[in-house]
Amino acid sequence: MKQYGLSEAFVKSVYNFSDLTVARILSQEKGIYRLVSSHGEKWGEISGRFHYDMQAKSEYPAVGDFVMADWNESGGNAVIHYVLPRKSSFIRKAAGEKSEEQVVAANIDTVFLCMSLNHDFNLRRLERYVSIAWNSGAVPVVVLTKADLCEDLDSKLIEVSSIAAGVDVLVTNTINQDGYEEIYLYLGEGKTIAFIGSSGVGKSTLINCLLGEKHLDTNGLRNDDKGRHTTTHRELILLPSGGMVIDTPGMRELGMWDAGDGIDQTFSDIEMLAQKCRFRDCTHSGNETGCAVQEAVECGELSIDRLRSWQKLMNENRYAEDTQGYLVEKRQKFKNIAKINKRNRKG
Repeated sequence: MKQYGLSEAFVKSVYNFSDLTVARILSQEKGIYRLVSSHGEKWGEISGRFHYDMQAKSEYPAVGDFVMADWNESGGNAVIHYVLPRKSSFIRKAAGEKSEEQVVAANIDTVFLCMSLNHDFNLRRLERYVSIAWNSGAVPVVVLTKADLCEDLDSKLIEVSSIAAGVDVLVTNTINQDGYEEIYLYLGEGKTIAFIGSSGVGKSTLINCLLGEKHLDTNGLRNDDKGRHTTTHRELILLPSGGMVIDTPGMRELGMWDAGDGIDQTFSDIEMLAQKCRFRDCTHSGNETGCAVQEAVECGELSIDRLRSWQKLMNENRYAEDTQGYLVEKRQKFKNIAKINKRNRKG
């Protein structure tokens, strides 16, 4: 299991489960999971007790997770009883109107944030991606794809560097596949990487290059420059050169969920300015006197678009945190009621 990233840290976590098998989640489809262990591959499902004890959606197994399972060698599906503590997890607000979190990928070392150098290029969206990536515990790397479609690459690189301080930036080309070799620098035995981005930005093309074969379909962009969903589910793939990659479906929505630390790191320039404000509770809205953030905007040191992006992500994240606390409290309340009813029936 070493080739699948089972490190000493995870091994120490399994000592209390001598009767269970440690496995890693390779993929998930409609409540059933494909697992790999020292015994091979097998489909698995979570136990009833596991399902009952869960307080939040993020506690369920996700692609990349290490789990403890009854391997059921006599036949049938494996039964998952526990998820081992994650060293990292890329979490977003689930798509749609429901306020709940979704773990996109777990136990990743490097997350590649893919954006194509055509009409998909959007600095505000990239700020959102980088914020969530920093918060995940993985190392973010920006991958700018389809450089052959860009006429002003140098200016685009300057723009990206201005909003993603401390983040490596790679550039790839769809004509001769230049640049993808640099991804190997982040790989090695037991290392897991993930590709995140909108549909049609070239994630599947990059993974096919790493595999040396056409393992994934690639359809590019539609006529309206919006991507097609060529990947329909998340999957962890073992690479022939060593290491693993998690392919993810294209994301049209990437909502914030408990990503305050990541926002602070992505917008460290604004955080530093805010410390110079006269009042500690300054809202930086333009109405307070002595606001260092607004002064930076007025003198051209900080763009108004970047400030508005920061304010939007902070407000969105604050709302998600309030909702998360309410939902956990609500679930616990109903579980307590169920326990009381169960005791009353026995009485």
